[in-house]
Amino acid sequence: MKKARTAKEAKELAQIPNIGPAMVKDFVLLGIRTPEDLKKQDAFKLYQKLCKKTGVRHDPCVLDTFLAAVDFMNGAPARAWWEYTEGRKGRYSWF
Repeated sequence: MKKARTAKEAKELAQIPNIGPAMVKDFVLLGIRTPEDLKKQDAFKLYQKLCKKTGVRHDPCVLDTFLAAVDFMNGAPARAWWEYTEGRKGRYSWF
């Protein structure tokens, strides 16, 4: 599936940059069914909800991916998920 270059082009979750089949399943588990559903979401709250629903503390790179997806759907250019790691560490230093 071709990745979207802009949020407007993303019609399915898998078209969002950095999002593959496993992450699509995670989003569906969280009630996120369309790319539009990610707009105005709080990536950290989504991460916490995922950990609670699955009973597992997921790797922080999952949060980085959530940050990238939410940011993209709110109009930011596509960036690799690992480009969010440093910012996440600064923002959630206790994490």
